[in-house]
Amino acid sequence: MTILSRIQEGDLLTFECLPDTINPVVASAEFVLETLDLVQINEDGVAAAARYIGSRFIKDGYTPRTWRTHPLHLCPPEPYDPTHPGTRATLDWIFLISSLNFSFWSYLDGSDACFGVEWREGWASERHVVHTGYWSLVAALDRALEEGIPITDPAFYASEERCPNSLIEHVFRASSNAIESVPLLPKRIAIMREVGAIICAEFGGSFQGFVEAFQRRYNYDGTALQFAQMVTDTFPSFRDEHWFEGRRIFFWKRAQILTAETWAAFFPPSEDDPHPLFPHGIGQLTMFADYRVPQILHHLRLLTYAPSLVRSLKSREEFECGVREEIAIRAASIVAVERVAAALRVDGRHAGG
Repeated sequence: MTILSRIQEGDLLTFECLPDTINPVVASAEFVLETLDLVQINEDGVAAAARYIGSRFIKDGYTPRTWRTHPLHLCPPEPYDPTHPGTRATLDWIFLISSLNFSFWSYLDGSDACFGVEWREGWASERHVVHTGYWSLVAALDRALEEGIPITDPAFYASEERCPNSLIEHVFRASSNAIESVPLLPKRIAIMREVGAIICAEFGGSFQGFVEAFQRRYNYDGTALQFAQMVTDTFPSFRDEHWFEGRRIFFWKRAQILTAETWAAFFPPSEDDPHPLFPHGIGQLTMFADYRVPQILHHLRLLTYAPSLVRSLKSREEFECGVREEIAIRAASIVAVERVAAALRVDGRHAGG
C-alpha cells in the first residue's frame, strides 16, 4: 500500500496534516505519479538497480563518513565542538552551497567550452584542474575563501555594499577556455541576499544560529525531516513547492540536500555515538529531485517516458519550472528511488543485514 492510499480520504489529500513520520515529498510524488501518465516506473529496473547498488555498497564500503574524504569539502573539527570557529565555518559553507545548488546544466557538458572553475583538486592539493557541474560551485567558493573573500559569511554576502554584484561575478568567474558563464547568476545573487538577510536578522549572522534554534525548538531531539521543514518554513527560496491539480506538491530538493549535507558533515566517528545535531530520521529524506538523477534512472531503465515526452526531450525543449512534464519526471524519480530503497531493505533482511 502506498503512502497516498493510506492518507487519501475520499477525494481529499491532506498533505499538511501528514504524520510527522511521513515525508510530504513522498506523498506528493505518489499523487503526481498516479495522476499523470507521462512517466512510468519499470519494476524490473528497480530490482536490477537494487541488486547493483547493494553490491557496490558492500564492495566500496560506503559510510556517511565518506563525506569527509572529498578533497573539496570543508570539514568540521572533531569531536563536535559548537564553540570551535571551524564548526561555524563549516555550517556557513554548507548553507551557502546548498542555497545555490541548482541549474548547472550545459549542452557543452564534457567539453572545455562549458562553464567550469579552475582551482586546486582539493584543499590539500597543489594541482589545479577545471571543476564543472555542481563541483564548479564548490570550487568557486573554496577559491574565494583562499583569496581572502569571506564569501560564506552571511553578513558579508547579504550586504550589497560589502559584497557588490561585481564581486560575486568575480567569485564565479569561469575558466579560461569556457565560453559560458555561471548559469542564472542574477537568481543566485538574489538568493544570497535573501538568505543572508534572514540569517543575520533571525539567527545571529550564522547558519549555526539556525541549527541551535532548531535544537532548542525540538529539545535536542529533532528529526532530519523536521530540520528540512524548518528550512522551508524559514527561507522562501528553499520552498520547492508547486500547485498541481488543486493540491500543494512538495519536492524540497535543496532543503533536503542541506539537511543531508549537514548530517553527513557532522556524522560522528563511531556509529555508536549520537549525532550531535539531529539524531533521528535521516532515512525519511528522499532523493534530491534534480535534472541529473532522472537522466540516470531513465538510462538504467527504471523510468519509461511517454512518446510525447521523449519527442520533447529529444528536441531539447526546455520545460519551465512547475510544468506537468517537469513535475512528472521529478515525481517518478522520487518514487522510483523509494522503491529501490525498499528493495534494498528487503534484500538486506534476506541477507541477514
